[in-house]
Amino acid sequence: MRTLRFLAVVVLVLPSVLFAQNAAPAQAIHAVLDKQVVDWNRGNLEAFATGYKNSPDILFIGSKISRGYAQMLDTYRKGYSTKEKMGTLSFTGLEVQPLDERFATVTGNFHLERTAAGGGNADGHFLLVFEKTPDGWKIIRDDTTVPPKKTCD
Repeated sequence: MRTLRFLAVVVLVLPSVLFAQNAAPAQAIHAVLDKQVVDWNRGNLEAFATGYKNSPDILFIGSKISRGYAQMLDTYRKGYSTKEKMGTLSFTGLEVQPLDERFATVTGNFHLERTAAGGGNADGHFLLVFEKTPDGWKIIRDDTTVPPKKTCD
């Protein structure tokens, strides 16, 4: 009878424990992304960049492949040199998938609301790899895809 009670407790409690373990990284990762949106929309690229691991090994895949925190920050500074070019950032459709206790992936969509002078609106999707570091969850891989703009015939 004790064995049966133990098994019942395991069957009933274990799923909620596993859910809580997966929910904690997801909540922490969502917090990083939420902070990035706030920092971006304030026009603070340096604060936005703290969501990435400060390492020469981080990898960015977009129209080209690049590496390193310094290069990433320099690319952002050149491409988004004014608040008008930065626009207003939002993320939607975020899905966090913990891989283990140190790594997780996030897929989602981004939208930049900008004036025509700022470059017009931009949309795309991304796959991020996060690593749990002593400084918290940080992005170590960023694969962002922006579909080509549709042209009228």
